Amino acid sequence: MNTLPWLRPERVAALEAALAERILVIDGAMGTMIQRHELQEADYRGERFAQGYDALFAGDGHAHGPGCGCEGHDQRGNNDLLTLTRPELIRDIHEAYLAAGADLVETNTFNSTSISLADYRLQHLVRELNREGARLAREACDAFEARDPSRPRFVIGVLGPTSRTASLSPDVNRPGFRAISFDELAAAYREAVEGLIEGGSDVLMVETVFDTLNAKAAVFAIDDAFEARGGRLPVMVSGTITDASGRTLSGQTAEAFWYSLRHARPLAIGLNCALGAKDLRAHVDILSRVADVAVSTHPNAGLPNAFGGYDETPEDMAADLGEFARAGLVNLVGGCCGTTPEHIAAIAEAVRGLPPRRVPQLEAAA
Repeated sequence: MNTLPWLRPERVAALEAALAERILVIDGAMGTMIQRHELQEADYRGERFAQGYDALFAGDGHAHGPGCGCEGHDQRGNNDLLTLTRPELIRDIHEAYLAAGADLVETNTFNSTSISLADYRLQHLVRELNREGARLAREACDAFEARDPSRPRFVIGVLGPTSRTASLSPDVNRPGFRAISFDELAAAYREAVEGLIEGGSDVLMVETVFDTLNAKAAVFAIDDAFEARGGRLPVMVSGTITDASGRTLSGQTAEAFWYSLRHARPLAIGLNCALGAKDLRAHVDILSRVADVAVSTHPNAGLPNAFGGYDETPEDMAADLGEFARAGLVNLVGGCCGTTPEHIAAIAEAVRGLPPRRVPQLEAAA
């Protein structure tokens, strides 16, 4: 992918210039903000899905009607669907993060692959959800950039990890079994990538990676989509350390994670989710030492409490990530689960004026 020209060279130039100048701020959690609205089933369905199926879609000559078997599948919790049924809500969340100081906002597409959407019987929406998710974020970023052209705002097209793992068996009695193949993952990611590009993403991010083989399938799909278009976008990769072992679910340390994906030459490598900033600090430090690209981190607001909530305040997170910045560990910072515009505003203030991490010049990847 690295030999292809940029699809949007002026946007890449603006992003690279911003990265060279300062620590950039990624937005916070989408799900946390959606939960504030206490949406019910009808809110998720909207008019288009009011009967429990997509009124605009019927495949293979099927006609919807009473007793057709399509009705009744719950959509509550399908946050990505709100891109179509409550677009104003999603746009408002993007704008709240931009107003708080975010330089980059992530699309509402974390689960917008056919694998994840199968849980809701909405696999046919993959391309539309990714395209419209990117378009909403693009509109918000363009509006803020128009107010202050000296400060560009960027759309990160998000590719989530899916609910399947290519490296591990979900059945303890069949260790050789895999619930999904590399090719199936790549095909699912490819469809999502096309929509994210069409909607106007500036960057693609494979995030919350718990299985490096899944990430490799995503990178393969991205590469394939770029080849077909004859141009590329910058790519970010962000893994997740799942527990105190300091490893991803598929067993890699932060260093091993980087070296497994270094061949993709991402714009940035990073860690997000699962842990709070304090617990991620040692692993981000390792990445900062070994990676010859930008380093990002957008941690949770601490570990979840007994009620599934997150207790770290904006001041807590800002203090921790500010220390990351003063130690020269990061180029991009933001928030994951439990974070809000208040968290992002505090983080943005904490890193304001601090120099970005200097990217080391290391031996080129083979």
